[in-house]
Amino acid sequence: MSKTKVVIVGASHGGHQSILELLKRYDDVDIKLFEAGDFVSFMSCGMELFLENSVTDVNDVRNFKPSDFDKNENVEILNNHQVTKINADKKTITVVDTNNNSQEYQYDKLILSSGVTPKSLPVPGNDLENVFLMRGFDWATAIKNKLEDPSVKNVTIIGAGYIGIEAAEASKKAGKNVTILDVIDRPLGTYLDAEMTDILVTHLEDKGVKVVTGAHIKEYVGINKVDAVKTETNEYPSDLVIQAAGVKPNTDWLKGTVALDDRGWIKTNEYLQTNLPDVYAIGDATLAYSIPADNKVPIALATVARREARYVVKHLFEKIPALPFKGVVGSSALSVFDYHFAESGLNSFTADRSKVALKSSFYSGNLRPDYVPEGKDNPKVCVQLFFNPNSHILLGGAILSTYDITAQANILALAIQHKLTVEDLADADFFFQPGFDRQWSILNVAAQHALGEADF
Repeated sequence: MSKTKVVIVGASHGGHQSILELLKRYDDVDIKLFEAGDFVSFMSCGMELFLENSVTDVNDVRNFKPSDFDKNENVEILNNHQVTKINADKKTITVVDTNNNSQEYQYDKLILSSGVTPKSLPVPGNDLENVFLMRGFDWATAIKNKLEDPSVKNVTIIGAGYIGIEAAEASKKAGKNVTILDVIDRPLGTYLDAEMTDILVTHLEDKGVKVVTGAHIKEYVGINKVDAVKTETNEYPSDLVIQAAGVKPNTDWLKGTVALDDRGWIKTNEYLQTNLPDVYAIGDATLAYSIPADNKVPIALATVARREARYVVKHLFEKIPALPFKGVVGSSALSVFDYHFAESGLNSFTADRSKVALKSSFYSGNLRPDYVPEGKDNPKVCVQLFFNPNSHILLGGAILSTYDITAQANILALAIQHKLTVEDLADADFFFQPGFDRQWSILNVAAQHALGEADF
């Protein structure tokens, strides 16, 4: 009896989880995973830890090794194999290897997890030596070499999102002069509102990182290798430029075959199926259904890709799945030197982009009871809540402190996913023990504050 042929494109989180789910749920599947790159499969979210010498080895910063599946006859991992075309009429894919040999492989089910590609700014000089991107194994090792090079003194980061902030911190800890340039009005502005980003900007500057916003990059200056970054108003000496200016979906090869939106994101229905029969799409290159936005938006998170993979494989052999994909909230966290923050769901920026009306409330208070001296063991905590102004259903939230309480954002994520209200959070039954929390948990108090109640 022949096995069902399941082909997976892309070896990152979505591809990895697809293999795990297939092996867990089915015995009669023949799984082939194709990865265009050589290294399978680098976790770019672990790059800062690698740059700061906080990992066992760069070769360990990965989801899995091909050899992990050597003993399983149902799985074949083919790296250095780029999928270039889907031949839907024949249910085959065309694959080209590093020797430019082309071959077709048949599929019964095809799962696309093609991911995203980092953007290089389309300005003069972007091909100069020492102008790097911050994604993937090759760029990680190249950046590490430069951070260890004493002749590299000035590092300029293009982009003040998560990746840019990670690059800045790693570069500063390596002893470099660091400047962050971004066209937007504040760092991390797509993740946090101004009440929190103002705190982080001050902290970055206290740590010696120069933050320049509203910066329109005109040119990377240099002969052969970069010497400076030129904006409309200034020029910044640069021995190394790290571009962290966003990503674009890796979908050019799908144009004219798989339905894409005008920016190249893969369109799927409520079952994560594409317009082609038996072809599914998951992960960073897709538009994910956001529960709080009630809309499909790009959400490039490992957690999203893995949840989508789990759903797709579970319903892979149902003509019409019993249930649509429930959607995701979208949650993330980051350390910025001494501060730690986590956010979940919508904020003012993402709500406006999805045309969602919301109300916000910002609260700052101590983590533990007043009789514990304020300081390291009783730090300030900032909580921001976003909610529907009429129903009070929670739509988003963020938490920030020098104390690592980022796990509290998981409570917010669960509340948003299940459409709890501010009143629900204000009354939620959390534990109290003065070694950890206050009589009313910080999230209780933040919700009570949002309702206009006096601080406990």
